[in-house]
Amino acid sequence: MVAKLNPIFLPGMLFVLAVHGALLYVLWIHRLIPPPEQIAKIFVNFVTASKVEEVRKLDLPLLPSKPKPKPRLVQKQQPQQPVSEAPELSEAEVIAPPSPPVEVVEVPVPEPAPMLAPTGPITLSAELSVTCPELTPPDYPPLSRRLGEEGKLVLRVELDESGHVDTASVAESSSYKRLDEAALAVVKTWRCNPSLRNGQPVRAVALQPFNFVLQGN
Repeated sequence: MVAKLNPIFLPGMLFVLAVHGALLYVLWIHRLIPPPEQIAKIFVNFVTASKVEEVRKLDLPLLPSKPKPKPRLVQKQQPQQPVSEAPELSEAEVIAPPSPPVEVVEVPVPEPAPMLAPTGPITLSAELSVTCPELTPPDYPPLSRRLGEEGKLVLRVELDESGHVDTASVAESSSYKRLDEAALAVVKTWRCNPSLRNGQPVRAVALQPFNFVLQGN
């Protein structure tokens, strides 16, 4: 059976062929399709996993093994004895001119302040009987004589600047009031020489003992 071409489809086929020809021409001009002489055959070989591991082992660089550290020898340092070196003098010190003489300036020494004279009465080391030309012994109380009262007492006597007895008190009692009062009464009548300090009359203090003893015992 022979198919008859429909004359209506002929112009359409020609149009399609013309479009494809134009596209091929554009691609050929822009080198999008390689020429027949540049087409090469590509052969693909499949490599197994075992061969890949062998290649990796061959590619790895051979690393040198780490050497074992050698023990370090510690040397004991011997103490160095200090060596005295002579000091080096610089040229400036060797050729330095002598220093100028030092001027001595006399500074006036301030006079010491005068010492203040001590105040208060002085203490006599001796009894008043040594410094008192006018003195009388105490009278023995008649009642104490009849009762046989005896004893020793000490009076503290203070003299004024003129040598008169200013005050008198009992420092050590005789244990009998009549004997103590008899000594106090007589010592107030004594007249003594004034005591001096740096040539000036001052008050003085002395201790005067009295001993009451009955005679014929």
